[in-house]
Amino acid sequence: MFLRNCWYVAAWDHEVAGDFLTRRILGESILFYRTSGRNVVALADRCCHRRAPLSLGRREGDCVRCMYHGMKFDAQGFCVEIPGQDTIPRKARVHAYPVVERHRWIWIWMGDPELADPALIPDTHWVDAPEWKGTPPGYLHYQANYQLLSDNLLDFSHLAYVHLGTLGGSESYAQLKPEIEVLERGLRISRWLYDFAPPPFVAKLLPPGKVDRWNDYDYLIPGILIMSSGFAAAGSGAREGRREGAIEFRSCQAVTPETETTSHYFFSQPRNFANHDPITDRLLDQALRTAFHEDLTIIEAQQERWSERDDDEMVLITADAALVQYRRIFDRLLAGEQRATAQA
Repeated sequence: MFLRNCWYVAAWDHEVAGDFLTRRILGESILFYRTSGRNVVALADRCCHRRAPLSLGRREGDCVRCMYHGMKFDAQGFCVEIPGQDTIPRKARVHAYPVVERHRWIWIWMGDPELADPALIPDTHWVDAPEWKGTPPGYLHYQANYQLLSDNLLDFSHLAYVHLGTLGGSESYAQLKPEIEVLERGLRISRWLYDFAPPPFVAKLLPPGKVDRWNDYDYLIPGILIMSSGFAAAGSGAREGRREGAIEFRSCQAVTPETETTSHYFFSQPRNFANHDPITDRLLDQALRTAFHEDLTIIEAQQERWSERDDDEMVLITADAALVQYRRIFDRLLAGEQRATAQA
């Protein structure tokens, strides 16, 4: 069950270069390429004649020729040539998806093209802002349902256990009750932990001593996390806005369903310090990728157990507050789409 009328992250900008990129999103195989003007094209990766993959075809200018029977399609998906046939049927076209390239992410709209408003794309400008230094573009492929990834990102109490030796650093993190604000298309979640030893991934970046830590983030439909996080000397007034000597991050993460049981995960963690220090680059990139593989291990294992049987009654705990509220928003939007489809 997928939401369609929303923007999904389809790829990093560098993934769509000179060659074709084929990626399955919401169960649909999509062909990406760039025109001579460097604009990104997204077409259904199946010829309208016999469904041969267009990704097995060849580029001809800004067009794609299917290498089964030779039909040629332009960047809008219209057939412009059929070998041995002068008249082209009006229905001879493949679906073209709205796409927007912004701040290194390529966004795709999988639903009604008339509703594809670029203003709905969340702001992730930190990814390529010159005053912020991002970790290298990150991507993981999950053998797990996308909602399990969203559950993980909505409940940071797991940092105390899954990431105890990396991002977490203390089981005290699981004792925190986050502040949760309901937004129109998601949640705003805030956690502060005061006067504790910094986790391993930042201990080398700070002077000795205890710190105050914050994780303030929006988690937005259909699975976009935009987070302000950081560390400051304990008692220095970071929550009141005094950030002198603090280190800050702006994490941008995106979950995109591939199928019902597989998912794409894109991530970057820009920072506002040590922007030209390769040692810090390597340290943070390694720490982030190690931690995210910790997530991958437990979520894929969770998916395995879920696939064995899905009729167990789930026991809710306090840490599920954000999950429950997010699912309500998601289910409301999904029901709205289903009603609109039924009435069409």
